[in-house]
Amino acid sequence: MMEGRYIFESDRLGFRRWKAYDREVFARMNADPQVMEYFPSTLTQTESDELIGRFEQHAAEKGYGIWAVERKEDSAFIGYIGLLKVDFDAGFQGAVEIGWRLDNKFWKRGYATEGAKACLDYAFGVLGLVEICSFTATINHPSETVMQRIGMKKAVEFDHPKLEEDSPLRRHVLYKITAAEYAPQ
Repeated sequence: MMEGRYIFESDRLGFRRWKAYDREVFARMNADPQVMEYFPSTLTQTESDELIGRFEQHAAEKGYGIWAVERKEDSAFIGYIGLLKVDFDAGFQGAVEIGWRLDNKFWKRGYATEGAKACLDYAFGVLGLVEICSFTATINHPSETVMQRIGMKKAVEFDHPKLEEDSPLRRHVLYKITAAEYAPQ
């Protein structure tokens, strides 16, 4: 591994800033209906590029963000895992959220859980954050399972204010964990 290649890492994964060559594979991932099953819609290349831009801007402003994640053994881009300030009003605006989206080629290998734990280690140990939340549609059981595996506890259910009232994705679950509750990996 090149020195300084990763911001931080886990046993199998490296967390880094976004690169130009991530754009095509990220857009392909975001255009996949299976990957985007629990999101309102798939994304175009332009929408994916804009999302990377927002992630990078957030990282520049806050010192943390949504990182591109690659498998260390072969540098394969697997998706993203990271931290983001919540920017909508649902009773926890301004909280720091941990989130992930992985290409379905990399599902069911423990990468989301491993990566989320590494991200929490970084959030609490390096950044000194005191609480992290995560949320998803109540029908997204795979993500909710990851939240439980990384030690988060269910706090509340809420209606996502950016989703239409008749959307099957509108009802969300919020999980939280504090630095005091977290057991580093």
